[in-house]
Amino acid sequence: MTSTSTSHFKQRRLLAACAAALLAGAILPAASQQTAWPTKPIRLVVGFAPGGGTDVMARALTQSLTESLGQPVIVDNKPGASGNLSASEVARAPADGYTILVAPTSVETANPYLFKSNVLPSRDLTPVMGIGRMQMYVVAKPTIEAKNIKDLVALAKSQPGKLNYASSGPGTPPHLAGELFKQSTGTFITHVPYRGSAPALQDVMAGQADFAFDPGIAFPYIKAGKVKLLGVASDRKSPFFPDAPTYADLGIKNASLDVWFGVWAPNNVPPEIIERLSRELTKALAAPALKERFNTLGAEPAPLAQPEFRKLLAEEDKTLSRLIKERNIVLE
Repeated sequence: MTSTSTSHFKQRRLLAACAAALLAGAILPAASQQTAWPTKPIRLVVGFAPGGGTDVMARALTQSLTESLGQPVIVDNKPGASGNLSASEVARAPADGYTILVAPTSVETANPYLFKSNVLPSRDLTPVMGIGRMQMYVVAKPTIEAKNIKDLVALAKSQPGKLNYASSGPGTPPHLAGELFKQSTGTFITHVPYRGSAPALQDVMAGQADFAFDPGIAFPYIKAGKVKLLGVASDRKSPFFPDAPTYADLGIKNASLDVWFGVWAPNNVPPEIIERLSRELTKALAAPALKERFNTLGAEPAPLAQPEFRKLLAEEDKTLSRLIKERNIVLE
């Protein structure tokens, strides 16, 4: 090799090394930015008004998340269409991890079969993890001639169409729990919808409605004897009323419907952000103060990792889509 060609070869190697250094310099800031999340406040979007169960759960998480992530975590209430408006907003948000949805699982497993919407959560959102669970309780007027759910089934079968149950409105979890109960037990019971769980419970206490599937707001009235607890609308024992019979105890099959809550992100959020968010949520849910706050709602912290959460969503979707179709549940 001549001295000239050797010189050219060295120059090319030098230029290549410089180019590699420049490229590394361009990549490293991007990588460090990606791993630096979060660098600004994070929004937890809630599709219900302040004070409701989903809102209280989200707010209970904010202090711990703010401390662990080093950025303010704030709740942004966007009520409307049983959570559909909030789901739409998060689905349209940038995939940067700064806009997160907190919602009941029904936003993905029931709403698509009850509402017309351009957003399909199972397609347009990424589930992060499950965060909590509420059971529903079968509570009845004090004068009802039933001691437990099994007695209630016998009473309903002896008087088809005469008994009624109150719910918080068409398409809500208490309504769906009632229809699942009727389908599973082969009973004919009239549904009476109200504008929320509180007015439905008031009419049960007043004897205007026979019973209801209560998501936990009846606890003080059960203890005061103003409503009769007939059992838990679940296959699992209640941590709050461990002596109350469950569907499993009474041999009632395929009727259990717990109310789950979870966290979703826009699609294409980097996996390392999803993993960090999941870790911090799991830590927050382990705090005794958070458990106490959830318990005031009749709820339990129940961290469910992404694979298990996806499985839960798929199973619940299968149950509720079939129920809505077979019972012809239509929202006016």
